[in-house]
Amino acid sequence: MAISGRQNPSSDARLFKLCPFWSSRNGLLSSNHSEANVQRSSKTVSSVARSLLPPRRRLRLDPSSYLYFPYEPGKQVRSAVLLKNTSKSHVAFKFQTTAPKSCYMRPPGGILAPGESLIATVFKFVEQPENNEKLSDQKHRVKFKIMSLKVKEGVDYVPELFDEQKDLVAVERILRVVFIDPERQSPALEKLKRQLAEADAAVEARKKPPAEAGPRVVAEGLVIDEWKERREKYLARQQVQAVDSV
Repeated sequence: MAISGRQNPSSDARLFKLCPFWSSRNGLLSSNHSEANVQRSSKTVSSVARSLLPPRRRLRLDPSSYLYFPYEPGKQVRSAVLLKNTSKSHVAFKFQTTAPKSCYMRPPGGILAPGESLIATVFKFVEQPENNEKLSDQKHRVKFKIMSLKVKEGVDYVPELFDEQKDLVAVERILRVVFIDPERQSPALEKLKRQLAEADAAVEARKKPPAEAGPRVVAEGLVIDEWKERREKYLARQQVQAVDSV
């Protein structure tokens, strides 16, 4: 008698009714697998979208793309750029240049509170043109990079901050050099003179000692009370008048 290899459909149905867990588990696994694929694909799309978006700036620069220098070959000239913290956090900034031997910045770095601003001064030695060298060649050789880093309030600035947290450092701008004629009046030259004057005034203000407040201190532990001083002078005058009257 031949034995058939096919099972009875009714027996399969009874087995399914007895063990429904296997079917539901397979469905759950396929559902979780599809959800994981969707999450991975959404993360990939979001990362690509973030890479296409321009980086969020922490600092506003003025000028925003160039550093204007008076063209005076053989002399050290100055430029200026205003930096303002437009974020809601404290931000450290740092300058870098492709020509560290002929350029330096004051200050080379620092920390700005939210809304705080300063004018940085950039010094550059202008080289004499060599042979048939064009002025544009000198401009393209030198670039300045301004980097920023979000920091906590109260942190002291040290350049090593940018090395310790280099993954969080953002490049704010790459500034290019533009030479202007110091003998010819132009909006760029007038703005540069104004910014340099403000930067010099800020440096002089930092040099001055803080204004005296409260009583004058002559020596450690000795405080002069102005009212007491006036009273002693008054009593001395009264004694002199009494002696004269006798």
